[in-house]
Amino acid sequence: MTNPTAKADEAKQRFLAGHNCAQAVFLSFSRDLGLDDSTALKISAGFGGGMGRLREVCGAVSAMFMVLGMKYASLDPTDRTAKAQLYARVQELARRFKEENGSIICRELLSLPPGPQDPTPQERTPQYYRLRPCPDKVASAARILAQYLAEEDAKTP
Repeated sequence: MTNPTAKADEAKQRFLAGHNCAQAVFLSFSRDLGLDDSTALKISAGFGGGMGRLREVCGAVSAMFMVLGMKYASLDPTDRTAKAQLYARVQELARRFKEENGSIICRELLSLPPGPQDPTPQERTPQYYRLRPCPDKVASAARILAQYLAEEDAKTP
């Protein structure tokens, strides 16, 4: 069983090491899904900053949904039941994250105005980390996801 606190710590450390929010969360679960680090980093790269600094859905939240897709998605495009089950899981994790953090939208989490920002990522300085709640949001997403996966695994005999 995955330890939620360990996953939260791992994701936070990955973010503090320079990965974007989506990469930090997705990479923390990728090996459990059979993905190598390089593939996981590439898949999740464009989702940082609320999808390429558009400040839409938080990258950490998007990464939770990517993990759900890797674990639970059906390969049959006509399987409406499987799609509905996956979407229910996505909605449940979004609800949990929003309940804990107030929103799933990057700009709302960061108290920024609407609209995209300059696509150039900000330099990661001590000042950056003092102003951004991102390390804690990344940890929250990873913990929520790990707890959910543990709950789901416990249902399976």
